[in-house]
Amino acid sequence: MKKSLQRTIQFLFLAFFIFLIVQGKVQLWMGLFLAGIIASFVLGRVYCGWLCSINTAMIYVTWIKKKLHIKSMKIPSILTRPWVRYAMLSLFVIFFVITMVTGKRLPVLPIFFVVGMLLTFLFPEELWHRYLCPYGTILHIPAKASRFQMSIDPDKCNNCGVCLRVCPAKAVEKLDNNHEIHKNDCLVCMECSRKCKQEAIKYKTLK
Repeated sequence: MKKSLQRTIQFLFLAFFIFLIVQGKVQLWMGLFLAGIIASFVLGRVYCGWLCSINTAMIYVTWIKKKLHIKSMKIPSILTRPWVRYAMLSLFVIFFVITMVTGKRLPVLPIFFVVGMLLTFLFPEELWHRYLCPYGTILHIPAKASRFQMSIDPDKCNNCGVCLRVCPAKAVEKLDNNHEIHKNDCLVCMECSRKCKQEAIKYKTLK
């Protein structure tokens, strides 16, 4: 898959998200997310890698950091604990329920959007994708059952580790003789496939 096509799709959905914010209808984005949940049962977390406005903004934040030679700080160990992930999800759900029950337009999604970008200025993208994002926590579950996934061909893999280094969610695990991608953590962003010189990584259906 060409990177230019992916970036175009991501930019269009980012523009759509901003449009909804300006129009005061950002809650409509939840309809798109619900579609992403359904799709994840078959396609994996394509919402994260292709449609998520927060992820798209984070890509540009990371690009700016590289241009300005800004180094990421080490992720505090306390933020990697499971209860933090579920606390973020609970907070998200509570605010969403309040919005639905009271009719008040709380800026929940814009707040998470800003938080995601600010954290990416300080830490690696992995912090948000793997440990804090409430969207990711929800999609983590149905993605386990997905029929399609990023898969590494062990016969082609030379264990160079480039996939592990470029994965923004650190969904790649190093094994003895090759690497393995955990589909429930994978964003289906295609970075590993594009950077693999052995052409060992493909997005394909499970047998």
